[in-house]
Amino acid sequence: MRKEGFKNLLTPILILFMASLFLFSSLSWATENQAKKKALIVWGGWEGHEPKKCVDIFAPWLQEQGFEVEISNTLDAYLDLEKLKKLDVIIQVWTQGTFTPAQEHNLEEAVKSGVGLAGWHGGLADSFRMNTEYQFMVGGQWVAHPGGIIDYEVNIVPEKKNDPIVKGLKDFKMHSEQYYMHVDPGVEVLATTTFSGKYAPWIEGVVMPVVWKKYYGKGRVFYCSLGHVAADFDVHEAREIVKRGILWAAHIL
Repeated sequence: MRKEGFKNLLTPILILFMASLFLFSSLSWATENQAKKKALIVWGGWEGHEPKKCVDIFAPWLQEQGFEVEISNTLDAYLDLEKLKKLDVIIQVWTQGTFTPAQEHNLEEAVKSGVGLAGWHGGLADSFRMNTEYQFMVGGQWVAHPGGIIDYEVNIVPEKKNDPIVKGLKDFKMHSEQYYMHVDPGVEVLATTTFSGKYAPWIEGVVMPVVWKKYYGKGRVFYCSLGHVAADFDVHEAREIVKRGILWAAHIL
């Protein structure tokens, strides 16, 4: 009777153990095979903005966030529209340059479909100066940086202090180019800078957007005018804003 009772007790325990093992294996498989977020970084153009050094700051971080990251130094990365539409975010680090019609069309269509677009400084807002639809997508265009490398302050817009891209950050100092831009009035501005007029007296007191977000079709677009060179991202706030902006564009934040 004791042996029979032991067998009767052992059977459900074994069944429970096997079921738990199967469930654990299934969950592990699902986690491992869950589609990763996908990011494409396209870098190139004018070397003065140190595009590769900037990519080397943010690409490893993206991988740490669980992204599958593809890095390309050719605009031909924009030629496969169906592939672009499967991405979560495109990060462009390409100052000046020229598009082919197909490259421009595919980038814009991908963003319209819901793919995020993120970038900083000239890598996004001083690219493809002849392409007005591209500028419409980005939300602004660089036109000047009076004084060149100067000291200036970046101010978080008080009404936007709880936005996830700038939440918890305070006003901060930069020693870099202070971008004067032509800006789409429809963008949502998160941070600004004010021109002193020292280098161009006629713009004294002008408040200029530094960080904004917007939509283009279904796609989220993030831009930050900081980041003239890689060392600009040694400033904690500048780096943090770009990181958060990328995550926002990718529908994570």
